Amino acid sequence: MDKVFIYWDNSNILHEAQRLAEEHNGTPGARYLIRIDFEAMLRLAHADRPVHSAIAAGSVPPEMRQLWNRLESRGVEVRLYDRGDPYRGEQDVPDRILQVRMLEDLADHIDDPGIAVLLIGDGAGYLEGTGFHSTLERMHTRGWRIEILSWAHATNQRMRRWAQENGLFVALDDFYDSVTFREPSRPGHEFAVGRDSAPLDLSTRQMS
Repeated sequence: MDKVFIYWDNSNILHEAQRLAEEHNGTPGARYLIRIDFEAMLRLAHADRPVHSAIAAGSVPPEMRQLWNRLESRGVEVRLYDRGDPYRGEQDVPDRILQVRMLEDLADHIDDPGIAVLLIGDGAGYLEGTGFHSTLERMHTRGWRIEILSWAHATNQRMRRWAQENGLFVALDDFYDSVTFREPSRPGHEFAVGRDSAPLDLSTRQMS
């Protein structure tokens, strides 16, 4: 069975989940309570296939440390950055971290390509020969199978069409209740009821 390489931009995934939260919950402010179920998202990415390596890029608020620790305990390499750095754009750092690792894996596995699973929604930079889309094309031409997991509304449409024609696009929207949960409102500020994540059903998850 082919091995899976996971590249995960958690900031992008979380921010776009927040955009969907109010729509799904129908309550203003629900976006501030939505959270990603890390374990469910990780399982959706590998879909019970052998994982060769996994890297996740995200920010460093203290409240996230326990969640990052849980990912690390599952064998995921976590690379954190400071969102408050005035010299770097919020997406610049995770994009570069993940793209460098993708190119390293491409170089290190010339004779044994695997399955690249990208959790992201951005395909910027394609026309300039940069960005995730361009990197995925390089991997694909060298025998890698490609899977993109992203929120449908957030994905660069050019990259989505390419994935559908050359690999696989998995809309996270179809698994929204399983890969997210909602914290309850603070006492005295009730506007959304808490919700646990639903069991993850992989029977509807396509494979490349």
